[in-house]
Amino acid sequence: MSTKRDYYEILGVGKTAAKDEIKRAYRKKALEYHPDRNKAADAEEKFKEVTEAYEVLLDDQKRQMYDQFGHAAFDPRSGGYGGVKNAGRAGPFTYTYYSNGGGGGSPFGDFGGVDFGDPFQIFEQFFGGTSPFGRAQRAKPHYSLSISFIEAVKGAERTIVHQGTQHTVKIPPGASDGTRIRFNEFDVSINVAPDERFKRDGDDLFTDVEIPFTAAALGGDLAVPTVDEPVKLRVRPGTQPNTMIRLRERGVPHLRGGGRGDLYIRLVITIPKTLSREQKQLLQEFERVQL
Repeated sequence: MSTKRDYYEILGVGKTAAKDEIKRAYRKKALEYHPDRNKAADAEEKFKEVTEAYEVLLDDQKRQMYDQFGHAAFDPRSGGYGGVKNAGRAGPFTYTYYSNGGGGGSPFGDFGGVDFGDPFQIFEQFFGGTSPFGRAQRAKPHYSLSISFIEAVKGAERTIVHQGTQHTVKIPPGASDGTRIRFNEFDVSINVAPDERFKRDGDDLFTDVEIPFTAAALGGDLAVPTVDEPVKLRVRPGTQPNTMIRLRERGVPHLRGGGRGDLYIRLVITIPKTLSREQKQLLQEFERVQL
């Protein structure tokens, strides 16, 4: 019987968790156990465990296999459910090995530079030195950079020091939380701080703007915030609560290709908690005239 922990338990999510919930849980756990930040003796093992759970549960096919067979789905000793036989030749060596389906290789990706579905890397891991097959690749160092919400929208630059050399990392406009930038010598992932005013969904932005009930009833002009400069907006007479207004091309720049997402403004109508005597009389008169 497998002694491995349940993947859902590792990430702290339920069996019906959506992909967004799984991603959020992984980011939190990965930041907690990343060896660059956590110097505990078991941090690296826990980081690998979290990554393994994430890569299985995020993939629909692997998750279905895991839900049905558990860890045995990826254990060749249990028959290797969904396994694919791989065979070939490299130099004087003929090889045959098994891996899970869906593109070959280990279902868990590269842990610490070793793909456990690739015999070339296993050879190098256990016997040391350069693989005689000439295919093994070592894991690159990984760095995490934190930026603000506005910097993610507009782009930014950060400096890191790798092996004693200073490097400038240019973060493109439209980067999101978890964006990964690959360099020859290392990889960089981006952590974006949340914003109090704007909420992001893909490249679209959402924000609430409060207006007094008199402006909703009578209409008027209103200055609304964007990630650039404020925009003047005309409120129509008789505007109802939670009316949504769309401003095209006022959202986040597309990370690949031109253009931007849209900005959606929800109008929240405010009602005063206290009224003067004159205001009450006017409202009572308004109510009488309506009747």
